[in-house]
Amino acid sequence: MPLRNAFFAKTLAMLFGAGLLLSSLAAGAQSQAASSEAVEKRVNINKADAETLADVLVGVGASKARAIVKYREENGPFTTIDQLVDVNGIGESILTTNKEKMTLE
Repeated sequence: MPLRNAFFAKTLAMLFGAGLLLSSLAAGAQSQAASSEAVEKRVNINKADAETLADVLVGVGASKARAIVKYREENGPFTTIDQLVDVNGIGESILTTNKEKMTLE
């Protein structure tokens, strides 16, 4: 009996360990997919509509996105991404957070 119990205990430990490994691998794959999706989501701040800007940029809701579009309409296209801080409500922290997500082309 003790030998049989030891066998079952080892088998359960192996199955549990395999489950943890699979769970860990799945979490890693999800994380990698999320990070590659984040890299893929870029927005052209000279062409995007307010809804798209709000969807892609972190910390930019509907009103800030509308302010970006309004600024662009009144002042022409942005010549640098850093110029975005000239928009009312957009500060350095929003610019820094989203710099990799924005393009001018």
